[in-house]
Amino acid sequence: MGQNETAHAPTDDASGETEEFDPIGTLTLIAIYFVILVLSWVYIYYIEFLGRDLVVVG
Repeated sequence: MGQNETAHAPTDDASGETEEFDPIGTLTLIAIYFVILVLSWVYIYYIEFLGRDLVVVG
């Protein structure tokens, strides 16, 4: 849609439904990824490295 078409678009929808951005789903995914990141860090730090020498395999 061009700039002129956007500027002169009708404000009310014919079906009566308005589409608004709802960020709840995005925030939920970000929170889930953050929890996974924190749990991974806790696993790596407390289980792999705490009280053990570092071991390089390869």
